[in-house]
Amino acid sequence: MKYNKARPIDDLLHEFLRTEGLETPLLEHRLTTQAWPAVVGEYAAAQTESLRISNQTLYARINSPVVRQELHMQRTELVRRLNEFVDAFVIADIRFS
Repeated sequence: MKYNKARPIDDLLHEFLRTEGLETPLLEHRLTTQAWPAVVGEYAAAQTESLRISNQTLYARINSPVVRQELHMQRTELVRRLNEFVDAFVIADIRFS
């Protein structure tokens, strides 16, 4: 039997994740665990106490006031770079505390 509609496994996997509602949680997890340290740098990531995403807003608790202020000034650039890292629109805003 010959299959004419063969599709790459990558496409099938993305379609499955999307239909089961798992794509967004997976992208959010990837953003907080992989993208955050890569984008903000090692020192700022070490100063980060917690990260969570709710309603397309990333909430970051930063220990150092200096690092918090520096990241706050770069907020729009960070949003762009984080979304670019995961290659999807996951967050629209970042809130620091």
